[in-house]
Amino acid sequence: MTNPLLAVDSYKQSHFLQYPPEARRISAYVEARPNDFSKEVLFFGLQAFLKNVLSKPFTQEDIDQAEAICRAHGEPFNREGWEIILKEHGGLFPLEISALEEGDVVPSGVPLIQLQNTDDRFPWLTTWIETGLLRAIWYSSTVATLSFKVKEIIYAWLLKTSEAPDAQVPFKLHDFGARGVSSAESAALGGMAHLVNFAGTDTMEALGAAMTYYGGDVPGYSIPAAEHSTMTSWGLNRERDAFANILDQFAGEGKLVAVVSDSYDLFHAVDTIWGQELKDKVLASKGTIVVRPDSGDPVETPLKVLESLWKSFGGRENAKGFRVLNDAVRVIQGDGMTLSTIKLLVDKMIAGGWSLDNMAFGMGAGLLQKVNRDTLSFAMKANAMQTASGDWVDVNKAPKTDASKASKAGRQVVVQEGGQLVSKVLDASNEAASLLKPVFRNGELLAETTFAEVRKRAQAALVARVS
Repeated sequence: MTNPLLAVDSYKQSHFLQYPPEARRISAYVEARPNDFSKEVLFFGLQAFLKNVLSKPFTQEDIDQAEAICRAHGEPFNREGWEIILKEHGGLFPLEISALEEGDVVPSGVPLIQLQNTDDRFPWLTTWIETGLLRAIWYSSTVATLSFKVKEIIYAWLLKTSEAPDAQVPFKLHDFGARGVSSAESAALGGMAHLVNFAGTDTMEALGAAMTYYGGDVPGYSIPAAEHSTMTSWGLNRERDAFANILDQFAGEGKLVAVVSDSYDLFHAVDTIWGQELKDKVLASKGTIVVRPDSGDPVETPLKVLESLWKSFGGRENAKGFRVLNDAVRVIQGDGMTLSTIKLLVDKMIAGGWSLDNMAFGMGAGLLQKVNRDTLSFAMKANAMQTASGDWVDVNKAPKTDASKASKAGRQVVVQEGGQLVSKVLDASNEAASLLKPVFRNGELLAETTFAEVRKRAQAALVARVS
């Protein structure tokens, strides 16, 4: 699974025999086409692919293995081409990749990446890389976009209901998705994409990925938390003791601990155990207990928990006229949270006079796994071919059966026009202004961004939308 010559759709092994004889270079681009989910995409994930895949040379052993598998598999294999690349390019792909800045929020239909081969003998290589490149971009960018859209909802209402919206928002959506994805790599890449927007996560693979590929310190945080096994192992008759033990182990001044409280009877736990039997112990700890409902209606249940905690612990009305619970208690709702249910829960909180200070949200597989390439309609298409004469000719598809799948003809630039990113066909008048900048050439990373810079760009885009 680490041989880059096999990280491709089978049919692409035959494409070196399919381009016209005059082809010298092929240009292609990656975009999120117009789709029903989002009019914009938060671009993220390219640098991880460049560092983890394209910056590592393949070997003679990789060639030998790929040839043996292709022959047995029924596909031709371009041994001569790969051996030239190994000998003359050190096993690094002779490609140039230009891209927008990661963290940019880009309208659908605008290219995020444009690439071409740099060695005229390998025009087939540009589109050969599609499988790995597109997979790296669509997944990370789609998770980042979903997370961004949730943040847009939450931040807009924090601005209206919280006295400290900027301090609150990084911890309002927590990633619980590690166990719900298909692989550790998905956890790392998807979890890292979520961390572009938020700082709360239980996906530990994401921390190392962000630090490895984008640098900086640990970018995500968590708190001690209970699960059902650590509660139910005490038994029904000792549920109070289980909760008290959590307080003894983790509560303290300025500390937070989350406690799943629905193992048996959620409202007995909230009203009686937390609200009466352990109330004084909770208050004396000078920390915060985050109550987690994990069953029932994902909107109505947490609203009832808020009301119960208000009855037991009280709170205050903040300067913006919304209720804030006593600092000793908060709620996190992770069960059943999606973009739509988060919006519905937020709307009902506002209607009930609740500040969003009181609630955090969690998402699991819905954040990291329930997305696919079609969510944002990602595609990579060839747009131009340079011939033996040195001229570039336009290349595109225009299927009469589905006009939405028509592709762009001609090498592209992306420019600012009227405060909006737009794409145009490259010419002498606009080439210098293009925001598609070279980031990779022949195995060398030409430009590098940090995780902090990616976050800053995404946050700037958010502020521009909701403030």
